[in-house]
Amino acid sequence: MQEPYLGMMAELSMQSGGCIKFDLKAWDDGIHHALCGVTNRKTLDNFKALSTWIPKRPEPPFLIASTLLVPGYVDEQEVSAIAGYIAGLNPKIPYSLLAFYPHFYLQDLPTTSRMHAMRCKEAAERAGLHRVHIGNVYLLGENY
Repeated sequence: MQEPYLGMMAELSMQSGGCIKFDLKAWDDGIHHALCGVTNRKTLDNFKALSTWIPKRPEPPFLIASTLLVPGYVDEQEVSAIAGYIAGLNPKIPYSLLAFYPHFYLQDLPTTSRMHAMRCKEAAERAGLHRVHIGNVYLLGENY
């Protein structure tokens, strides 16, 4: 997304009390490209730009982030790097780690394991984030 639309979206969210959720797929540009077909640079730049709005309205959270824990792609190292980036902007930004369920192009992968999700949560917290939680817990498996 480019300006002026990013600013317009921020203004609308600020006025309405809504939040802006970013799906930060991967830190490593190669992994991001493999999962999405494009670079992650603009996404990270936009996230950074919107993080400057947080002091205007800390609650309810103006900006939140999530990452889908795709087995074989998004591991603790990826989550730690993403979380470090977020924490460097504001350690109070809520961060959700989402369980993966195999479908569409990635049908050959298992669901995210409970152990994988817990290790990623711990990595995000070690990176400095205060508000980390695991979403889609009903999808977590014991496959690996």
